[in-house]
Amino acid sequence: MREIEFKMERQDLVKTGDEVEIIEREGVTYSYIIEPAVAMSGCFPARDRIKSRKGIIKEIRQNDRGFYVVVIFDE
Repeated sequence: MREIEFKMERQDLVKTGDEVEIIEREGVTYSYIIEPAVAMSGCFPARDRIKSRKGIIKEIRQNDRGFYVVVIFDE
């Protein structure tokens, strides 16, 4: 199991337990977007790419910087 945190700008776009699909954005590093443009990950080097394209939302946290979605991937 692998947990990845995504930044979400608005609340209530997804909920805990939802299955989500991600797309990969390739550049010098890799980043990921929960479709349809719900939240975005940070940057990952090639050796740390996410292999799965679907995951389950474990939790959603809010702090003074916004909303963060933690997704569990089976890898």
